[in-house]
Amino acid sequence: MHNNNKELTLSAPLSGPVLTLAKVPDPVFASGAMGDGIAIDPLNDTLHAPCAGVVIHVARTGHAITLRADNGAELLLHLGLDTVELQGEGFRVLVKEGARVSNGQPLLRYDLDKVAQQCKSLVSLIILTNSQAFQARPITLKSVRVGEPLLHIVARLNNGAQVETEATGIEVRAEVRIAHRGGLHARPAALIRQTAQGFKSKSQLHFAGKSASCNSLIGLMSLAIGEQDQIQVSAQGPDAEAALQALLAALSTALAEDSHAAAPVPVTQRQRPAEAGVLHGVCAAPGLVAGPLFRLNAINLPADAGNHDAEQQLQVLDKALTQVRSEIDGTLIQAKRHKHTDEEAIFAAHLALLEDPALLDAAALSIDQGMAATHAWSHSIDVQCEVLQQLGSTLLAERANDLRDLKQRVLRALLGETWHYDVPAGAIVAADELTPSDLLQLSQQGVAGLCMAEGGATSHVAILARGKGLPCMVALGSALLDQPQGQVVVLDADGGRLELTPSAERLAEVRQAQLDHQQRRARQQAQAHTPALTVDGVHIEIAANVASSLEAADALANGADGVGLLRTEFLFVDRSTAPDEQEQRLAYQAVLDAMGDKSVIIRTIDVGGDKQLDYLPLPVEANPVLGLRGIRLAQARPDILDQQLRALLHVSPLSRCRILLPMVTEVDELLHIRQRLDELCSELGLNQRPELGVMIEVPAAALLAEQLAEHADFLSIGTNDLSQYTLAMDRDHAGLASRVDALHPALLRLIAQTCAGAAVHKRWVGVCGALASDPLATPVLIGLGVSELSVSPVQIGEIKDRVRHLDARQCRSVSRDLLRLSSASAVRHACQQHWPLR
Repeated sequence: MHNNNKELTLSAPLSGPVLTLAKVPDPVFASGAMGDGIAIDPLNDTLHAPCAGVVIHVARTGHAITLRADNGAELLLHLGLDTVELQGEGFRVLVKEGARVSNGQPLLRYDLDKVAQQCKSLVSLIILTNSQAFQARPITLKSVRVGEPLLHIVARLNNGAQVETEATGIEVRAEVRIAHRGGLHARPAALIRQTAQGFKSKSQLHFAGKSASCNSLIGLMSLAIGEQDQIQVSAQGPDAEAALQALLAALSTALAEDSHAAAPVPVTQRQRPAEAGVLHGVCAAPGLVAGPLFRLNAINLPADAGNHDAEQQLQVLDKALTQVRSEIDGTLIQAKRHKHTDEEAIFAAHLALLEDPALLDAAALSIDQGMAATHAWSHSIDVQCEVLQQLGSTLLAERANDLRDLKQRVLRALLGETWHYDVPAGAIVAADELTPSDLLQLSQQGVAGLCMAEGGATSHVAILARGKGLPCMVALGSALLDQPQGQVVVLDADGGRLELTPSAERLAEVRQAQLDHQQRRARQQAQAHTPALTVDGVHIEIAANVASSLEAADALANGADGVGLLRTEFLFVDRSTAPDEQEQRLAYQAVLDAMGDKSVIIRTIDVGGDKQLDYLPLPVEANPVLGLRGIRLAQARPDILDQQLRALLHVSPLSRCRILLPMVTEVDELLHIRQRLDELCSELGLNQRPELGVMIEVPAAALLAEQLAEHADFLSIGTNDLSQYTLAMDRDHAGLASRVDALHPALLRLIAQTCAGAAVHKRWVGVCGALASDPLATPVLIGLGVSELSVSPVQIGEIKDRVRHLDARQCRSVSRDLLRLSSASAVRHACQQHWPLR
């Protein structure tokens, strides 16, 4: 459907979870080089037309179709990533170029299993190739079914009109052989267009008697240029020679992902010679432990005779699903209570998967055909896992393991087994691949370490193991599963080694190392309640990040000098109505009471964008991290902030309460809220107001630190957001998360500038982001001028101990030099050299 102002609503061409382009595991699509759009991770085998229009291009390999909608928008529908390499195998195109199609009409069918097993990823794209004339606005970022509303396409105000100047000057030409694997399909074509758009000259490609402008993605793909084809490139205009050379380089250099090499084997496996009695793997969580090896086995089902009563089996499955949902709900409540955010995110995803109609419908269909509930559930999960684990994507492989977790949990409920492994404390657990649920239980049973034949260092299990402090190794290979039960082994996760036949001397050495570590931790804890002074007498306050009064009490018991960040979102999420002023006041007062006589920094509500509240409907945003969040939401809904400020002004004693404002980018935002705070103090008859601080989590705030410090009482640096905004990398992006490192010199320069700006007005600066909890970063932050570090409660003793071994003068001197380094890895290496971790 469309109307006179060229607006168009696209319906979903596939069924499945919706992803923003930034989440697509492919740098060309993710960068937006091909244009605006959205992605779907498909669960069905047919691509449908998202609107009425004309087919203007069909890829020769059948994996992509381009439509021109009636309003002029050109839409590339690209099924899977790197599917061009299948050369049409598994695809059946149902329409021809020039055909008129209706909304919802099937365009192509594909063999789901065959394609999934052979391509990089099934994630499919809907790209607006003439984004200069139109823009795409997502309607939903949740799962969709074919035909449901997906995108609004809106004409840009200038209608995309571009003044075409006639190309003048000498035309230059050259020939080149195409290096891109699969030829000039959509992804390399997008890079060629991007290259050409960097020059004023007009550029064209010429092949087999046809020509196409380098500005036209459709034109370039329509040339049907294959790998190793010889083509001609021409450029005409004021910078024609430079444009030609740039295009020749782009055409003759394969994309990094086009390398014909097999997937790299982890370094720990690839470069080590075979060693008798040792299995090599990848470190997922550090540590060195010894103990008896204990093998965990998955549930194996006997053969199913079939012909079961469908109604009765559906009831059995429903009862088991209800039981598992209840178990996961309990896990989520505990994770939220203790602010285990990684754990919470993982099990929230499990709950969503457990309600996925694709799984439930497949199981119900098998039951209708006479299958037992156990086998129907197992089969529906296995089918999805088979597809996911063949895709070569870490992100999707993790999801397959999450599905296996749900398979095991539901099977246990169906079979009536109590979900309990009889594992002795101190054992080293071996398994093909552990699931998050396994890990939580094993951790409670006191196992010493974990090792897996499969798995990856970025999996959910690895994340949880690091959070629990459990040494963990993955990718040890199938030989792990052949080891005898009960033999004593050494798990050296730091070195990527599982020693199967350690000598008595080696076992004694490992036990001594463990003892040294325990004694060091005990010494740190014994000193945790004394101030953290550097060797030259500089006091650094070590506070705690908390999200409840329970955590505040835990922080005080661990030696916290105060609360450096109380996240108030815990009061607002997972409920149908907002907390009233009284509920908020009681919650804030409980945190102050739990901290004895120490100060508490309370951050005002930081939701919006990607953190939604059910009772506060906000518009869907294409870039939620850059949208209505933090202080911007407070400006849009001043009633919410007013109520929170009133609740804060009622706590006692007010002198121990400090208020922190998130996502500030300019001084006016601070002045506005400071003025409102003063007005509320007057209304309530208060003759003092709490200290008011600003979070430095966007580069603009760091660059304006001096101006903000003139009106703020303190500054607190949130390194997590500051990292992703400075490096332009989403910290949740599967392919980029490991590169979002707050020790990047660019981040350090912003921290240095923040401290220098604050010093002009004699304001103190704290750090409450993850960098504060990294012992390697402690000397750098002290050297740059930070005087407060807010860390996880369990790390207070360790960070205080780190401070006591540092000389602040040397920290200042070396940190200045670190600002001149070129990368985060160079900074980390220099820190290890100057301040080695003991």
